[in-house]
Amino acid sequence: MVNAILTAVHVVVAIGLIVTVLLMSGRSAGLSGSIAGGAEQFFGKRKGLDEFLGKLAAGFAIAFLISSLALNFVHG
Repeated sequence: MVNAILTAVHVVVAIGLIVTVLLMSGRSAGLSGSIAGGAEQFFGKRKGLDEFLGKLAAGFAIAFLISSLALNFVHG
């Protein structure tokens, strides 16, 4: 039961991390350039959005690491 819950959390965190990284603007502006209009309306200028996405990505990365370790201890 615990293994299933941890796996579900791990998958959600992994998807969140992937989406967050894809939304961050890079050299070519990537996917974030196509939806920048709507995002700028909510978060203001582009720089503020990139800072927010950077912090969010760091949080997802830490959560991914913790859930990976927890899955390893429960499963192994």
